[in-house]
Amino acid sequence: MFGIGRLFYVILLLINSIAILSEDRFLARIGWSSAQVDSGFGMGDSQSMKNKMINLISAVRTLMRIPLIGINTVVIVYELLFG
Repeated sequence: MFGIGRLFYVILLLINSIAILSEDRFLARIGWSSAQVDSGFGMGDSQSMKNKMINLISAVRTLMRIPLIGINTVVIVYELLFG
């Protein structure tokens, strides 16, 4: 059955996959490097969808790095003990 636990695992895996994307080896090759974004403060709705996705990836990689270490550790210990 698909429950809240499985939904949590799916969300955690998606955030992990975004967090491990290499900007030099992968994102720059497909043109999604944050160095190419010309976004400034107050651009608001004038940003394209691509720029918004680049900003989202950059924010996840920056803000979720430390919390993901803790969450992944808790999930691994939980799986080892009760899985």
